[in-house]
Amino acid sequence: MKMLEAHNITKLFPGVVALDSVDVSFEPSEIHCIIGENGAGKSTLIKCLTGVYEPEEGEVLINGDDATKNKALFDKVAYVPQEIDLFGDMSVAENLFLPYKKSGIKGIVNQKELEKKAVPLLKKFRIPVKPDELVKDISVSSQQLLQIARATVHKEYEILMLDEPTTSLTTSDTQVLFEIIKRVKEENKAVIFISHKLEEIFALGDVLTVFRNGKKVAYAKLEEIDIPWVIKKMTGRELNQKQIFRSSKVSDEVLLEVNNLTGERFTNVSFTLKKGEILGFSGLVGAGRSELMQAIFGYLPIYSGEVKLDGEQWKLGDTNFSVKHGLIYLPEERKKQGILPVLSIKENISVSVLDELKNGISISKKKESDIARKVINTYDIKTPDADKAIQFLSGGNQQKVIIGRSMCCDPKVLVFDEPTKGIDVGTKAEIYRLMKELAEEKGIGIILISSEMEEIKKCSNRIIALYEGKKVGEYDSQEDKEVILSAIIGVNS
Repeated sequence: MKMLEAHNITKLFPGVVALDSVDVSFEPSEIHCIIGENGAGKSTLIKCLTGVYEPEEGEVLINGDDATKNKALFDKVAYVPQEIDLFGDMSVAENLFLPYKKSGIKGIVNQKELEKKAVPLLKKFRIPVKPDELVKDISVSSQQLLQIARATVHKEYEILMLDEPTTSLTTSDTQVLFEIIKRVKEENKAVIFISHKLEEIFALGDVLTVFRNGKKVAYAKLEEIDIPWVIKKMTGRELNQKQIFRSSKVSDEVLLEVNNLTGERFTNVSFTLKKGEILGFSGLVGAGRSELMQAIFGYLPIYSGEVKLDGEQWKLGDTNFSVKHGLIYLPEERKKQGILPVLSIKENISVSVLDELKNGISISKKKESDIARKVINTYDIKTPDADKAIQFLSGGNQQKVIIGRSMCCDPKVLVFDEPTKGIDVGTKAEIYRLMKELAEEKGIGIILISSEMEEIKKCSNRIIALYEGKKVGEYDSQEDKEVILSAIIGVNS
């Protein structure tokens, strides 16, 4: 019997058909993977299947009953969003069982009993924290696992829906999650696994549904297909998975020089970045890569060491100075730190060049529109117009807006921190191509932080490995993957 079904689902937004007559169903004891490019309709489908959106046409059935007419049925769907959605100032145990009613906890909540009840669940999910710790004090990886554990606590759930659940997980935590998902499947639950990571889908899934442009374009058993088949169905075209995006115009001129830098989570790190080079930084979650770049940018403190740009001493601890003098950091947490979600695409672009847009005491609307139009055209941003709120763009298009906005500031150095996080395989190639063009045609020095070894090797001219805040190796991009992996897990340290 099908646990969850969507029949002829159509969802419209102004100027956009987000879902076009979609039929999809999910069965017990099955891991059903969903894939598609950014903007293909996956997020809209999720919101229809969880009762957030009501479709213009079609119906959602849970155990054969129409959930659009009985909203209580949606309680059977346990949904885990991609973004962390926890209460930072509450304890691990409190977050685990919220809302208490759905977790079967009635009456006055006894804190000690709650913490005692949390212990076996934390062990089951191998979350290395104490029940009384505040969520804001545990790692992002532990927060993600906690969020997934919370979904399985609810008594009524029969369908577990996971949206990009491994985005913030380490390799070992991902393996733990896969074991948990397989256990949930054995409990006769239906599992819906949404991911852009093809290797994860093939390692975990039973069946696959592919979306493109709001339509379901393919369904297959995973044992009967391969990665090229999936990519072609997703994108409508062949993609060369072996294509390299390294800069071919690396200058001998040193652009950025970092000497013996020590700060939060990194110690005595030195490196150089050349004009037109893509320099990759590889390491495990918590290795200090982001903290190092945020410190150079001026967001985090530096305890000792020096930085030079174009041979000139760099002013530390001042992000405004960094932006004005050509060093821009593009953060990993795109939605929280990279965009102003309620503002339009146009406003998100113009915020970086307000001085240039001044017309007396006000902003020139014409100049603002011209700059936005230029960025949208140059970076092929998919949007009906520049006045659309940026939060409604796909992750890949948001990233393009951030890159275009950065380029309005005439940067010399761009730091890309996990630039393809949550982005589909087709759009990834577009981001790689953009980085290569910026390095080769503009002479920009690019620093690429990535947790994906394939991405690092595909794009970087040189690779620096960090382990527990220390530089443990520097490699040519042709170096064997195993050598670099050994460095970042501390085998060579």
